[in-house]
Amino acid sequence: MHKQFPIGLDEALRMTLESIDPLPVEDVPLLDGLNRALAADVHAKVDSPSVDASLKDGYAVMSRQVEGASRERPVNLKLVGFQAAGGNEKVAVLPGTTVRVLTGAKIPSGADAVVAEEFVSAAGEMITFYIDAEPGRNILPKSSDVASGRVVARRGTLLNPGLVGLLAAAGHDRLSVIRCPYVAIIATGDEVVAPGQPLPEGKLFASNITTLGGWCRRFGMRTHLAVVKDQARLIGEALSRSAETADAVITSGGAWTGDRDLVAQILENLGWRQVFHRIRIGPGKAVGFGLLQGKPVFILPGGPPSNLMGFLQIALPGLLKLAGHLHCRLPSVNVRLATQLSGRTPDWTQLIYGTLEQSVDLPLFHALRGTSRLRSMSEAQAVVAIPEGKTELPSGAVVAAQVLV
Repeated sequence: MHKQFPIGLDEALRMTLESIDPLPVEDVPLLDGLNRALAADVHAKVDSPSVDASLKDGYAVMSRQVEGASRERPVNLKLVGFQAAGGNEKVAVLPGTTVRVLTGAKIPSGADAVVAEEFVSAAGEMITFYIDAEPGRNILPKSSDVASGRVVARRGTLLNPGLVGLLAAAGHDRLSVIRCPYVAIIATGDEVVAPGQPLPEGKLFASNITTLGGWCRRFGMRTHLAVVKDQARLIGEALSRSAETADAVITSGGAWTGDRDLVAQILENLGWRQVFHRIRIGPGKAVGFGLLQGKPVFILPGGPPSNLMGFLQIALPGLLKLAGHLHCRLPSVNVRLATQLSGRTPDWTQLIYGTLEQSVDLPLFHALRGTSRLRSMSEAQAVVAIPEGKTELPSGAVVAAQVLV
């Protein structure tokens, strides 16, 4: 579907996500899967732990043998063996006996509890117990972490360090994950200079694409940044080349209808399939989206607040869908507004950058109103929306905020 007139934010996001399919699957070493989305359910190959194991350095006992034990009524048992983690000695606990076990050791047959060593005293082969222990005390049951054949993680789950460790315990050293996108980010404009180059008077460094590249890197995406002058031939060549080599393309600048806003027309000439161009959001109304050579292309305006907001609301969710994420929006939390927020018109969604302050119940949201656009954006920790149909949100109101940190 091709829409020229401004559409609502929710419709634009829906159309974006419906137009994008996740990238192909690749098999990677376990640690290389961090922050990637699983391509399929993962089942445990083994039980972990593989045996009933001790959670303490202490003594394995029959719980009934130490029932009622205390400082006033100690219980004596004979030491008949020792078991360390990884050991497989053939030792058993019989009535009147105990076995010394270390943390992680297999529980000897006959035992159903472990008494921690700080609650006993030893005199040769005689161990005196000053506390009782119910069945199961200080024992980690076999397969309590993972059970062979059971699902450990579902398709689409993002791999974090804890989950990587769990999958290692489940017997995996490689995983099938969705390939992470390679994103080409192109700044257009005669006034824009790549960082590191000399800066002539009247020009500015390409901070927009650096910020967007940072966000992409935050989600593990590889990036290629380029600066192209406002010449249709050069922009067209850069777009064609990027669509051939990258998984997605983002343009920065040239998104509106001015004399040098060339990007949309050049894409039209290249045969892209435009999905929409212009959204009823402020800042960021000039955002566009379509497909070129089957690759997602996001048109972003050049003004820094609009550029980043368009990226956060449309381009980033699209890239996350490309990366196989099931939840493509930024995380959100409930916040309390420190001051009233006002919008311009009820027909648009007004998006406001702000900081968060911890308070007794909910974080307080403070709108950023500094005169420096870039400094305010760098300090932003959250975004609050005044939705269509409203022009203000009162001070003290509890609303959802997208979290940026």
